[in-house]
Amino acid sequence: MRKIILLTFLWAFTHVAFSQSFNRYKFEAPWSVSASLGPTQYFGELYSLWKYNEGIQPDFNANIAARYTMGTRIKARAEFSYYKISGQDPPADPRSNRPPRNLHFRAQNWEASLIGEYHLKPVKLYNITRHLFNLYAFAGIGVSSNDPKAELRGEWVSLRPYQLENNPYEKFIMVFPTGLGMKYKINVYMDMIVEMNYRWTLTDYMDDISAYNVKEFYLDLVNDYGVNGNGTNPDRLRLAIRNPDFVKENGEPDIDKILRNNGRVRRGSGLTEKFDGYLGFNIGLEIYLSPDIWDNWIFRDRIYEKRFRWW
Repeated sequence: MRKIILLTFLWAFTHVAFSQSFNRYKFEAPWSVSASLGPTQYFGELYSLWKYNEGIQPDFNANIAARYTMGTRIKARAEFSYYKISGQDPPADPRSNRPPRNLHFRAQNWEASLIGEYHLKPVKLYNITRHLFNLYAFAGIGVSSNDPKAELRGEWVSLRPYQLENNPYEKFIMVFPTGLGMKYKINVYMDMIVEMNYRWTLTDYMDDISAYNVKEFYLDLVNDYGVNGNGTNPDRLRLAIRNPDFVKENGEPDIDKILRNNGRVRRGSGLTEKFDGYLGFNIGLEIYLSPDIWDNWIFRDRIYEKRFRWW
């Protein structure tokens, strides 16, 4: 009889201990935060992977985000990003006729966006029962700064104020993030994130280039340049036309050649895709804000947890 009572007591004790251990993580965590970074590749008049074989010319991006579980497979995400993009003629495919333009740009922009994620497997679960792997697709809308720059006389200058093509464009542009991602469960509180995303835009001026050549506005550029660069805004012509065939040995534009050619100086690439964009590949971490995360993960002293706590 004593053995039966003892066994019953041991079973009850281990059952309660196991239940408490499990219930310790038995929380839904609708909120999470994440951070990620990775390479960024610009697409536009100074780069086209689809039409020409020009290799990879990557820059980088980094972002932070907050997510909220809205349904069985749906999460909403607010994201803030910093990204760099650039393009230049020297590595261009010779078939693109780009090297003679001698154009380049770079930009450092900020982006804020709202995104919806649809997951292949349910996400409205207890932390401890999250799936080991989960694939998802996402799409959203956002706004980005737009500040392309080019080097002139050893300094990087903002191109937007110059309106090189007589076509003003805004400092802020609309972006439309789309992509695919994968999450891998590291532990109860954390997932690893791997994402490939493309940002569509409604502008052709992320690189400050849109027109195929300058024939529509070359007279305005020449007038602003004036005689021997003494005009009201001579840097417009210096930045717009850098083709060695139309530049003197001293680096100044050759006005006579430009006028004789009626402004048929190559600027754009004649791409069928009208708008610019950029591709990103990111790796990061997502942390689930479980009610017990502060007590059981970050602030607990795991070596001396039985003796004292940090607070």
